[in-house]
Amino acid sequence: MIVWSEEVRKRIPDLHLTLGIVKNVKVGPSTKRNQEIYNCIVSMIRENYDLENLKNDPVIRAYRDFYWHYLKIDPTKVRPAGEALIRRILSGKSVPSISNVVDAYNAASIETKISLGAYDYDLLKFPLHVRFAKSGEKFKPIGKSETQLAGKELVVADEEKIICLYPHRDSEKTKVDSNTRNVLILGYGVPNLDSEVVFNAVKIACNYILEVAGGNIERIEKYVI
Repeated sequence: MIVWSEEVRKRIPDLHLTLGIVKNVKVGPSTKRNQEIYNCIVSMIRENYDLENLKNDPVIRAYRDFYWHYLKIDPTKVRPAGEALIRRILSGKSVPSISNVVDAYNAASIETKISLGAYDYDLLKFPLHVRFAKSGEKFKPIGKSETQLAGKELVVADEEKIICLYPHRDSEKTKVDSNTRNVLILGYGVPNLDSEVVFNAVKIACNYILEVAGGNIERIEKYVI
């Protein structure tokens, strides 16, 4: 289900992904169980981290190094997803509630610090390709205007379209919404980050989704270059 381009294999030899599929979910408003999961994780985060020491966590460090060295992005300006959510909490802000499913996988990202993405499985044309964008290729992030890519961005695309900028921005075209029945979760691995840690994060996300939205887990699989 995942195809790595030869250029990616050569330039980022330690990349890896975990894929999880949860089918027959019922997407709706956030639930009481969502709030219970969130409150528990927030307490854990506040007990163990502050804004100063967060950057020293090995998972956060791995993503930051990946941004600097491979994506040429300043991670203090464009935060890895897990770090961005945790920083909101440590700054005294709440994480916006979107839906039961989105809130569930966001909770897993906060808990594990792993960058996760969720997509409407039925809007995807498999296999997914991890590749570099083509110059001028178009991408519409969630909640933002469509943009043209420079041609150097690392992306995940299906047979027709880009579904995310790896590992930090998802597409409006394949987002989870009230019409979604089957969900794809991607856990984004980077060099110097154990693939088992990413696998575990996807497993936690899938299980949280089951708790709040029902359904069944069809598969959870690792893909390593």
